[in-house]
Amino acid sequence: MLIYKIFRADEWTAFQAAGETLGAPVDLNDGFIHFSTAEQAAETAAKHFAGEDGLMLLALEADDLGEKLIWEPSRGGALFPHLYRPMRMDEVLWAKPLPLENGQHRFPEEMA
Repeated sequence: MLIYKIFRADEWTAFQAAGETLGAPVDLNDGFIHFSTAEQAAETAAKHFAGEDGLMLLALEADDLGEKLIWEPSRGGALFPHLYRPMRMDEVLWAKPLPLENGQHRFPEEMA
């Protein structure tokens, strides 16, 4: 199953340069990297990235992340994937722009 991470442009650039990341500031504060499923990603974008352009959407295979990926309840009790270790560039299957169009983020067709 693919899971998704949204990064701002500067976070994505820093991740690419370093080869690994502990995530965005919210991830650092919480002590784990927040991910979303395909069904959760649009709500995540709307809630945490409203009106922001220049975002990147990263896809990773949940089964390849090992035992440090833990599914935990979050919004409304839904289970969200949280990674309790650094994420490596070699784990990213693809990264695509997440453009803002008419106030909404347009997700890649393969997520539908």
